[in-house]
Amino acid sequence: MTQDPSSTPHFAIAIDGPAASGKSTLARLLASRLGLIMVNSGAMYRAITWKILRENIDSHDAPAVIELLGRIEIRCGHDGILSTITIDGIDPGDELRGPDVNANVSAISAIPQVRNKLIDLQRGYLEHSSIVMEGRDIGSVVFPDTPFKIYVDADEEVRAARRGDEGLVDSIAKRDAADSKRATAPLIVAEGATVLDNSHLGIEEGVQAAIEILTRQGLKL
Repeated sequence: MTQDPSSTPHFAIAIDGPAASGKSTLARLLASRLGLIMVNSGAMYRAITWKILRENIDSHDAPAVIELLGRIEIRCGHDGILSTITIDGIDPGDELRGPDVNANVSAISAIPQVRNKLIDLQRGYLEHSSIVMEGRDIGSVVFPDTPFKIYVDADEEVRAARRGDEGLVDSIAKRDAADSKRATAPLIVAEGATVLDNSHLGIEEGVQAAIEILTRQGLKL
């Protein structure tokens, strides 16, 4: 199932890119500027990872992860312009950014059954609203037919410094390799996407550059 522009009055803006490229900040500000809902797809994978760890399941034990998926309740919604997610009625909150979740989310994200379940939930947002969705496979897998696609990139050194500022010490190179080389939905520049180098842009400069790209892609503001 892909987005059929003729079947819904709503549309998706896909913002993809590697870790610490600035795509989350850009997506949030774009959503605010355009009056849309910003969906953080990464938070969905982190929420599953959080639950896996709470259940003391090895993130590399795919059968156990898949079994858990079949018995938990995942609810996606939004609070204002920002997406929300609960697992069995619990909002993990700041725990989604914890070091254990950070160390295991790539393994969980690589399991096809996890991706398939979350992709259905991600596409479900279009039933209610137009969205700005950020992640790593939004333009390539979740909404391949949307004309509005931006791939946000930045130099590895810049991204590593940003991760450090967030208190995260994982290897950018290792995370890039895990995201780009996984068999299921690897991180790529989606067909039709415009690359936005965010290495040295200020926040407002990045937003303005993204709006200019979307305008060229046919978005009517």
